[in-house]
Amino acid sequence: MNQTLLTTNNSSFLKHPDQRVGVFLDIQNLYYSARALFGKKVNFRAILEEVVAGRQLIRAIAYVIRTDNPDEQAFFEALEGMGIEIRQKDLQVFINTGNKKGDWDVGLTVDAIRLAQSLDVVVLLSGDGDYVPLVTYLQDGFGKRVEVAGFGSAVSMKLQEVADEFLDLSENVAVFTMHDKRRTMRPKFRR
Repeated sequence: MNQTLLTTNNSSFLKHPDQRVGVFLDIQNLYYSARALFGKKVNFRAILEEVVAGRQLIRAIAYVIRTDNPDEQAFFEALEGMGIEIRQKDLQVFINTGNKKGDWDVGLTVDAIRLAQSLDVVVLLSGDGDYVPLVTYLQDGFGKRVEVAGFGSAVSMKLQEVADEFLDLSENVAVFTMHDKRRTMRPKFRR
C-alpha cells in the first residue's frame, strides 16, 4: 500500500489510496487570485491531481458564476472533461446601484456537509475566510480531515490555520497556473 506521512497543522496523518476524497472548487476565488497575483490562468487539472494525491476521488464540484463571457462555456466543458461537476448560478446585478454579486459560499457549504458522510477527506480549493466555520464543523461535527489549497497570500490566515493541511499553490506557480493567451498577445499593426 502506498502511504505518505504528512505533518499537518493539526496532526500527523497518513494519506493512502483507500481514503474517499471530495473536492470543492471555489472557481471565482481561484481565478481572480491567480489573475491578480500572477497574471495567469489556473491549471485546474494539475491542482486536482495534486490534491487527490492518488486517493479515491468520490466527487469534485466546481462552483461557477455565469457571466456574459463568450469563453465560459468552453471553460465549463473543459472542467467537465476532467470529471468535475459544475454548479452554476447567474451573476446578480442590483438595478438601483449597479453593484454585482456572485458567490457560492452557502451552496458549497451545504454540499460539503451533505456529502461529508460519504467522504474521509474534504478538500476545499478557496482562500475565502468565510469557510472557517465549515472547516471546523466538518472536523468537529463529522470527524473529517479538511485540506485547503489556494494561492498563499490570497488565502485567509485563519483558514490556513484551521485546515488539517494547507497547500500553497503559489509555491509552484509554474505547475498550478498557465499563461493567459489573451493577456500576453500583442496587438498586430498594419503598415
